[in-house]
Amino acid sequence: MFNTQIRVNFYDCDPAGILFFANLFKFAHTAYEQMLENFDMKINFFDDDKFVLPILSADSKFNKPIKTGDNIEISISVTVLKKSSFELRYLFTKKEELLAEVKTVHVCADKMKFSKTEMPAELYYALEANQN
Repeated sequence: MFNTQIRVNFYDCDPAGILFFANLFKFAHTAYEQMLENFDMKINFFDDDKFVLPILSADSKFNKPIKTGDNIEISISVTVLKKSSFELRYLFTKKEELLAEVKTVHVCADKMKFSKTEMPAELYYALEANQN
């Protein structure tokens, strides 16, 4: 499991003073990028000339309001891991209270053909180490 923290700023919220729904995905993707960087691999995930990792689906659920000034912990775990795809679950908590969840499904694709391909072994093993 990978953990990080983020602070909710005023500009992240809507006129009701709660997190604008699309920003939950922004926070999830920021945490995802941090997790990939934390793997400390030689692969540059966002500028590799062989493969890309597009998101096939993304779902979210809000359980409690997320407000300006909240310090949120984001925990990411790998819930499904296959040779060419993986699913991530993001838990957004404040003082151990679950505020929201996000689920993303990613596929490894050949950058030139944009067809599904097996992910690099180094990435597979890093994801496996973060699996539930």
